[in-house]
Amino acid sequence: MEPFIATVAYFIISIIIVLIGLVIFENLTRKYKDMEEVKNGNIAVALSIAGKIIGICIILAFAIYHSFFIYETLIWGAFGVALQMVAYLLFDLLTRKFSVEEQLKNNNVAVGIMSMSVSIGLAFVIGASIT
Repeated sequence: MEPFIATVAYFIISIIIVLIGLVIFENLTRKYKDMEEVKNGNIAVALSIAGKIIGICIILAFAIYHSFFIYETLIWGAFGVALQMVAYLLFDLLTRKFSVEEQLKNNNVAVGIMSMSVSIGLAFVIGASIT
């Protein structure tokens, strides 16, 4: 019975961390509201959000694989969300020719794919560093 309880606990923790991460990311974007853009059919923003969700889940998967205790997963999950935020901010900062936020708001799917790729790619790097 213990593996079932642990699975439910990790499931609940993962959902909570993903939701907290999405709320934090929502507050990082100043030029638009994520869910309003998705509701209006903005594919670029949806791709960016999908990348963040997948990225956080990849980090959580690595954390679960390498943690002996549930609290370690919480710590690594929170750390992973923080690093994902840093990656998003750096991506926006280092893209000097245009504003990532503005391009996402304007439904630039190419930028949405790049944003998604940065989140997923760095999630594997962050996850692999969890030992």
